Amino acid sequence: MKKLVTMVVSVFMLFTVSACTANTNAGTETAKDNEKGKSKVEKVLNLNNEQEPTSFDPPIGFDAVSWNALNNIMEGLTRLDETNQPKAATAKSWDVSKDGKTYTFHIRSDAKWSNGDDVTASDFVYSWKRLLNPETSSPAAFLGYLIEGGEAYNKGKGTADEVKVKAVDKKTFEVTLTSPQSYFLSVISNPCFFPINEKVATSNPKWFAEAKTFVGNGPFTLAEWNHNSDFTFTKNEKYWDAKSVKLDKVHWAMVNDRNTEYQMYKTGELDTSSVPSELADQLLKEGDVKVEDQAGEYFYRFNLTKAPFQNVNIRKAFALAVNQKQLVDLVVKNKVKPAYGFVSYGFKDPSGNDFREKSGDLIKTDVAKAKELLKKGMEEEHYTTLPPVTLTYSTNDVHKKMAEALQQMFKENLGVDVKLANMESSVFAADQKALKFQFSRSSFLADYADPINFLENFITGSPMNRTGWSNAEFDQLIKDAKNEKNDKKRYEMMYKAEKIFLDAAPIIPIHFYNQVNLQNKNVIGIVRHPVGYLELKWADKK
Repeated sequence: MKKLVTMVVSVFMLFTVSACTANTNAGTETAKDNEKGKSKVEKVLNLNNEQEPTSFDPPIGFDAVSWNALNNIMEGLTRLDETNQPKAATAKSWDVSKDGKTYTFHIRSDAKWSNGDDVTASDFVYSWKRLLNPETSSPAAFLGYLIEGGEAYNKGKGTADEVKVKAVDKKTFEVTLTSPQSYFLSVISNPCFFPINEKVATSNPKWFAEAKTFVGNGPFTLAEWNHNSDFTFTKNEKYWDAKSVKLDKVHWAMVNDRNTEYQMYKTGELDTSSVPSELADQLLKEGDVKVEDQAGEYFYRFNLTKAPFQNVNIRKAFALAVNQKQLVDLVVKNKVKPAYGFVSYGFKDPSGNDFREKSGDLIKTDVAKAKELLKKGMEEEHYTTLPPVTLTYSTNDVHKKMAEALQQMFKENLGVDVKLANMESSVFAADQKALKFQFSRSSFLADYADPINFLENFITGSPMNRTGWSNAEFDQLIKDAKNEKNDKKRYEMMYKAEKIFLDAAPIIPIHFYNQVNLQNKNVIGIVRHPVGYLELKWADKK
């Protein structure tokens, strides 16, 4: 993800949030008339989005507080199914050229926008070029670099006409890749590749900003949006597969405190809840908690453009002073795994090895070595006293606890006093991207099922890098891996790249994510993809 992260309905873990209250009608169900004139109870699912979505503009809402909702009010050519595999969605089928580079998608004749317009190939051409347009400033643009001409256009070295996407006819869309990509169909399930109704966007560039102007093509449509409070979906009767959609409405609260969220779950105002860390042991023992895999990581970024973190030995000293297992056991809990590398568990190489296990522990607690490296780094920089260090995190109860635990570790293990600062999420991500922080909290959720998605975040100039780190050998390895047809060679490149990355220590890995949540026993069919997004298409409420 790429993704930054800042992330999921409550269960997609550890994202910053703005304080707010839930709609007082959040837990209610209302009656409506069915086609026979009889009344029935509406099926209303109540969820928590934690905070105001960044944007419902597909190439901009590149984070979990946006894309979990977007995934349900819009749809791309493919959609991840219940087994987490990309399957036909807005496209009913596709053909692939012999060289594996050109895909021809056949859009469903009954694929409609919520305003009744046809979804066309031109809508995809418009939206994919807009994703790559440098003026859009999409943090997800790098995902489009696998399209021939995409990277050059995004970097101002090419034109929109040179991006190899085209409408063969009204319902036939063609795209040519730079090289065959085994994960391409998974990549384009990401919300940044969703189509945009060109006619609507041309007449109103802010079509995505309010419920009354929003036009989507997904299982649900945006019916109401009370900014910084709540929003509501209703079933989209114009969706091509509306018969599969069981829910009538989905109401999303925005509550940033996990204990408040849990209490709302207990009183029936929410149908799902994350698990407050102080209750984790008890609730896990009681057996009501759902624990599911998720590909992503909680970590901290150094800013290499600010002292003292321009020095690799000082960065390594801070990294080795952190006890990931202690943080997991005492602060996070919820059965998450400590992270000693960046690529998460669950990716198998051609020999059947798990990437994380094969790559090994690349940054792991070693206090004696940390002290040694801090001394060395200070000597290299001619420091008699280490410059002041401030760790900035986005406002959230979990982030605060984590930052305080790190502060204590740096004091005890290095003798360094670290100041803490917090900031509301509305400005945190922008300031981090602008390299305004010296040392800051971060997170990442994978956008598609391949290790390259983790590593490509840190190529030179990537909007997801946010560290100021640059390495020509690493950049070349990532580029070569993306163009390598032989999977064995590709994995060898990725293993080498991860080692180069963490040897430079521009980040401190903390823990890999999982999805731990409580769910109303009357609710079934919610799919939480390990790589991907919250899926409500098949959800039901008994």
